[in-house]
Order: sequence, then C-alpha cells, then structure tokens
Amino acid sequence: MILYNVTINVDDASHDEWLEWMQNVHIPAVIGTGLFLSHKMYKLLTRHPEEEGTTYSVQYWLKDLATFEKYRDEFAPALQKQTLNRFGDRFSAFRSLLEEV
Repeated sequence: MILYNVTINVDDASHDEWLEWMQNVHIPAVIGTGLFLSHKMYKLLTRHPEEEGTTYSVQYWLKDLATFEKYRDEFAPALQKQTLNRFGDRFSAFRSLLEEV
C-alpha cells in the first residue's frame, strides 16, 4: 500500500475559504479520479512560535506505485494548477510518498 501525503500551510486570512474549498471541491476531485482507496485530513496541533498560518496533512491511500504514477502523470498537474490559480501564494505545500512496510 502507498500513502501519498500532502502537507499544506495556509495563511490565516485565507484559511476558512481554503478549508471549505479543499473539503468540498479539491479533495472530492482527487477522489473522483477513482484511483484512491481512501483519504483523511488532519490539522497539525503543534507548531513553533514563529510559524504562521495553519498546517494540514491530507493523506491519500493507493494500492500500488503504478496507481500513484498514473495519478501523478494524468491528473495531478491540472488539480494542482486549480489550487494555485485559486490561492496563489497564500499557501505552500510539499508532497511525500510512503510505502507501507
């Protein structure tokens, strides 16, 4: 099993709009590709005093690496572009790929 983790920090001024959009538009679109087995979204509760914004981890499970590669190649660019077009520099994200052992 493969875990595709997207860690996102969103600025406070955009937080509510971003969260609503993620839960009602973006995540359903990712799941709508039919490639993912399940997903979860977590809010980071601990942070350093100098950090700004709110950080989330969105975790998507896939059956194998080939399925992830299909998502990455065929769907991810357009979905990521929609997020960037909507929120610009009001968020930052990094992605991790993990394999269950």
